[in-house]
Amino acid sequence: MGHIIGIDLGTTYSCVAYLEGNEPRIIPNLDGLSTTPSVVSFTTSGERLIGNLAMRQAITNPENTIIAIKRLMGKKFNSEEVNDTKNRILYRLAESPNGDAVVELDSRLISPQEISAMILKYLKECAESYLGDKVTETVITVPAHFDDHQRQATKDAAKIVGLEVIRVINEPTSASLTYGFNTKKNATIAVFDIGGGTFDITLMEINDGIFQVLATNGNTYLGGEDFDNRILDWLIDEFKKENNIDLSQDKLALQRIKEAAEKAKRELSFTLESEIHLPFICSEKSGSKHIRKNLTRKKLEELTRDLVDKALPFIEQALNDSKLGCENIDEVILVGGQTRMPLIRKTITEFFGKEPLEHINPDEIVAMGAAIQSGILKGKMKDLILLLDVTPLSLGIDTENDIFIRIIEKNTTIPCKKSRSFTTVEHNQRRVKVKVLQGESEKSSENKPLAVFDLVGIESASAGVPQIDVTFEIDSDGLAKVSAKDVYTGKEQKIEVRPSFGLTQEEINKIIKRT
Repeated sequence: MGHIIGIDLGTTYSCVAYLEGNEPRIIPNLDGLSTTPSVVSFTTSGERLIGNLAMRQAITNPENTIIAIKRLMGKKFNSEEVNDTKNRILYRLAESPNGDAVVELDSRLISPQEISAMILKYLKECAESYLGDKVTETVITVPAHFDDHQRQATKDAAKIVGLEVIRVINEPTSASLTYGFNTKKNATIAVFDIGGGTFDITLMEINDGIFQVLATNGNTYLGGEDFDNRILDWLIDEFKKENNIDLSQDKLALQRIKEAAEKAKRELSFTLESEIHLPFICSEKSGSKHIRKNLTRKKLEELTRDLVDKALPFIEQALNDSKLGCENIDEVILVGGQTRMPLIRKTITEFFGKEPLEHINPDEIVAMGAAIQSGILKGKMKDLILLLDVTPLSLGIDTENDIFIRIIEKNTTIPCKKSRSFTTVEHNQRRVKVKVLQGESEKSSENKPLAVFDLVGIESASAGVPQIDVTFEIDSDGLAKVSAKDVYTGKEQKIEVRPSFGLTQEEINKIIKRT
């Protein structure tokens, strides 16, 4: 039997692991490094570069270098998040015929799933080279607050490169498996996960090999990219004050500044001051201009404190949902490279009243947990016997007057199945349109539509007489199926919730043929 790999497909960096015996091990990439930049670049000669090679030429080829693609997975082009992203990236976005946000490269439109598949293909090749064997199965991780569309898009990306996803697992849950594997003790833990693009907080109870998620919350648009952008904006503003030159439309300059901003941010996790020196950033009649600024840790904290504070209400909500207080949390685990920032560590320590664990590598813990989960699914991990995850968002249907009726509440343990009865609102109504939504607002219009289908052939009767049972079923990957049944006639309609946008099976097959 071949190896199953665990993949942490990150916004800025990705990581892959496997089980060696019963021990999770990180698989190095082809450069010998434990993590790979989630970057794809296309050269003028048509060559495709992945990871470190793509990063190395990003400055000279910014318009054809794709970064942070994870933030666009399962997103509409006209969504608020994509509109914000468009102002921050150097490559072009476009709207596909079905409304998706896609990358525009020359005259070609490339979906986020296909870009992600290119990264996954590289990780798969790294694993096959390291293990000396074909790899066809994976456990892949996603942010806990990814919705149904984003989870399906992630599975589609893996399918494109011939990887069967045997389980989609939430990133904080995956991290907790690594913690439980290393400590072998019972505890109630908080996993604070902030990586390049997303933030999650998950509260979990570990008891005699049973890992049960109590509550999860988060923001899929809060991460290290936002911290980098604060430094970038500061440098552009300072340069404009000193030289009366606006660099915000100079893509070559922006890429250089962005890389310098990320480098300075990383340095300030370990030092109190970082020098940012970018010679010949632009030229004008009076000569070449340079950026030379000292960024202190104190200044960085001033620029980004509101981003750190933005995470706290999500933690409070998760504690409230789980009916726990900070005093009930035994351990705090930090996940994601952004958690190396001293201000984040200080804020989380003050919030929970205890120091986070220091001995776990935040860049590797998620991929290792995915590898452990593969062992659980295959019956190899005898001490870790059960993982009980939850659905991060409520699922329900739209009813009269823009009212959202929840059928499955958020933080319900999955897999699960729940039903609720409805009726008609008009006399002799023979058809009912079922609109499936995901979210927490009481108003349907403020939640995310997942699917729409019709139940036809309903019993002809007065309004309020027919009984229509709507059933939601969520599998262990967090993906939903919905059915509606007229109890009297037995007429039933079922649908596996695949988004009205996203890739069709035909589109997936076309991408597979050209990759």
